[in-house]
Formats: sequence, C-alpha cells, structure tokens
Amino acid sequence: MQSKPNRNQNKSTFSLEDFAKALEAHDYHQFAKGQIVSGKVYSHDTDGAYVDIGAKSLAFLPWHEIVMGAGMTHAEAMPLEEEREFLIVRDQTDDGQFTLSLRQLQLKKVWNELDTAFADNKTVQVHITGVNKGGVTVDYHALRGFIPRSQLMQQDNLPSLVGQSVMVNIITLDQDNKKLVFSQKQAMQTAGFNQLEIGQLIEGKVVNIKPFGLFVDLDGVTGLVHIKQISQNQIDKPLPDLFPIGKFVKVMIIDLDEGSKRISLSMKLLENYPGEILEKMDEVFDSAEPRAERARKALQQNNLL
Repeated sequence: MQSKPNRNQNKSTFSLEDFAKALEAHDYHQFAKGQIVSGKVYSHDTDGAYVDIGAKSLAFLPWHEIVMGAGMTHAEAMPLEEEREFLIVRDQTDDGQFTLSLRQLQLKKVWNELDTAFADNKTVQVHITGVNKGGVTVDYHALRGFIPRSQLMQQDNLPSLVGQSVMVNIITLDQDNKKLVFSQKQAMQTAGFNQLEIGQLIEGKVVNIKPFGLFVDLDGVTGLVHIKQISQNQIDKPLPDLFPIGKFVKVMIIDLDEGSKRISLSMKLLENYPGEILEKMDEVFDSAEPRAERARKALQQNNLL
C-alpha cells in the first residue's frame, strides 16, 4: 500500500526576500513626480484619501490638495470607487507610496491653457478682485494676476472696477515665479483690429500728427494715414492746419498687419481728381460711401483687394 506523501516535504519557505522579488517581477507602471495619472479612490482617512493608481502601494491624497464645492464634505468631493486624474506631487516614500494632488493638477491645466493663449495672442476673461498702487489684481481660475494701471481702459477710480470681469491679453507669463500680467488695452485693440478688413470705409478721429502723416483713432485702435496717402497731389500746407487734433475724417483701410497690429489708411482713394481732398474736404467726406465703392472695384480689378 502506497503511503501518503509528507505535506512538510513539499512545503517551501516563502521569505521576505522572495516576496520582494515577486513584487519586482510584477508589471507595475512607472511613476514620477509631475506625472498625471488615473486612479480610483480606495478609502478615506482623517487626513486624506487613499487612491489606487496601479503602484505597489496605495497613493495618498491629502484633503488640502482636493477641490471642493461650497458646502461639500470630503467624502462627497471624493466618493469611493470614483476614477479620475491626479497629479503626482511627491515621489514615493520608502514603502512605495506617492502623494497626489487635484488642486495642483487644476492649476497645471490652467497654466497650460494660459500658455496656449499667450502663444496664440488670444484674449481671456479675468475677474477684478482688488486694487493696489500700480493697478488692479485679478483672478483667472484660481490663479492670481495683475493689470497695470497703464493697461486699463479706465485709469481713474480703480475701486469701482472691483467685481467686474474684463477681457485681457497676456503680456507676461512666468510660471516658475507665478507671475501673470495682463493688458485690457491690448485686448480691446485686438478685438477692434479683428473687426476691420481691407477696403473698408471707416470714420475716425485725428489723435496725433507727425511730419510723415496722421494717426487716426478708429474706435479704440489707431491707424496711420501716410502723407502720401492723404492726396494724389503734393501737400504744401502744414498738416495741423488741414487736420487739427480731434477732427473727424473718413478713410479707407488699405493694409492690415496682424502681427504688429498696424493699420494703413488712405484718403486719396476717395478723390475724383488729384488734390480734391485739399480743396473740397467736406464734400469728399459727405459722398465718401459711393467713392469708396468705386475705389474698391478699382482695387479688385487690379487684384489689390
């Protein structure tokens, strides 16, 4: 009769060293600080939540690193078994535990969003929260920024701006030093520039005069009528005598440089004959619409429009 095998003879010893080797043999993902990972909330503790991200140990999410709505509890903000993205903010400890953050992940995404807007010269909306000596402080999705007084459309009575939301362009973005500077003026200029097109007839106000031409305000953006674009004839009188500061004029847009936001304007295209703008300026402006239409057709025929 065959004897039963001795159970102790087939039993092997599984040491801590064997356990460590087994863990190393497991195909765990590689993680590092600064990485965005997906994980599922495993349990709650008094100081935070434990999250399964597929590492050797559960990762830890401190409560001060979560994002909570008004009146929410920690458990409501981070329900068990909920899967979402987290940012690793601290490398693993000796026992393999990483520290996570939702708050810093949100800020990272906001910085990336602003970086894209800055590169594309796009406007963003900010909320004015306070006033200081140099301008106003603003919030953009939990990031704090600054608009210098010189870059505001309203430069007096700054306290009256608190609570308003305004469109701005980014003029300084330094994520390392957490520095954000915005310009409302540039945003207004960009918006105004985007409303313009070559061949358009528009009314504006003379705001500056130089020997080489007139600067005309076009409802927030400024264009230049070069002296050679004022009339088909040579101009003998001083420009301030013909076009004093504050005078309203009608001009045609002949070029738009989006990169530099330069706007080139012309009056001579409205003339029926050389020098007419100098002799009968009011008459030219009064009948500017049909004159501009004739000029547009001429530009189109010459493939200049």
